[in-house]
Amino acid sequence: MAERLFSLSANRRIIAGLLVNLLSSICIVFINKWIYVHYGFPNMTLTLVHFVVTWLGLYVCHKMDIFSPKSLPVRRIVWLALSFCGFVAFTNLSLQNNSIGTYQLAKAMTTPVIILIQTTYYKKTFSTKIKLTLVPITLGVILNSYYDVRFNVQGTVFASLGVLVTSLYQVWVGAKQHELQVNSMQLLYYQAPLSSGFLLCIVPLFEPLTGDGGIFGPWSLPALVTVLFSGVVAFLVNLSIYWIIGNTSAVTYNMFGHFKFCITLVGGYLIFQDPLSLNQALGILCTLAGILSYTHIKLAEQEEGKSRLAQRP
Repeated sequence: MAERLFSLSANRRIIAGLLVNLLSSICIVFINKWIYVHYGFPNMTLTLVHFVVTWLGLYVCHKMDIFSPKSLPVRRIVWLALSFCGFVAFTNLSLQNNSIGTYQLAKAMTTPVIILIQTTYYKKTFSTKIKLTLVPITLGVILNSYYDVRFNVQGTVFASLGVLVTSLYQVWVGAKQHELQVNSMQLLYYQAPLSSGFLLCIVPLFEPLTGDGGIFGPWSLPALVTVLFSGVVAFLVNLSIYWIIGNTSAVTYNMFGHFKFCITLVGGYLIFQDPLSLNQALGILCTLAGILSYTHIKLAEQEEGKSRLAQRP
């Protein structure tokens, strides 16, 4: 009975974490797109603001005794910090140079890349049924990208780099939490300032510091408030990503992430008038079919695993 109650409580925590990630992830896409379209705020500088606000949010949580920091050797998390920089920077560059539809559907390619990395380097196995669900997902992405009227080479390059770095980042987040025996807050508390330091070194090389378009430029109060608000939402996104991957898996988090693109696509069409053709709509449906198939098969495999454990003497 106690085990049942614990399992129910754990499931509720996971559902709550998924909901926080769902709402904050959808919100951050539209806020960032609004900042790029209406204020022209520099991409890497916005990413740096997100990192700094994330660390400040964790510092406040630490002072409120929500978690206790754990001493970690910098060399053990340096690659994770670098991949975090690439994950956020290339994701934002993809959003800046693509329509919201293409941006969101390109992220669906993260799932097969994660499975490839985990199978090749971490010797993790996936059933044939799970692998087959990648076929409609990939086909949907190809359909959308091919018929996107705003298709451009630069946007495709940023989207591709974003997929690769994001896949590595999500795999390492789960691996590092288990390897270092830390929770999501403890790992992010050390990794966020390290990523901020890396980004601070390269921002001046790519973006102006003063004048129009610079971080110390003549920004209006609404622009600064919106940027700060996006940093707060980014804190919730980053924290929920770490928590979900640490309590489930990179593949499960990624599959859940694909559901977000439906709402994002509708929002992109309504708010930013991003065009949506019939072929792109077919691509969306194709991707959704793969996601739903994965969810059904994964749940069935979990139930089968529980049944086998229950039958053991």
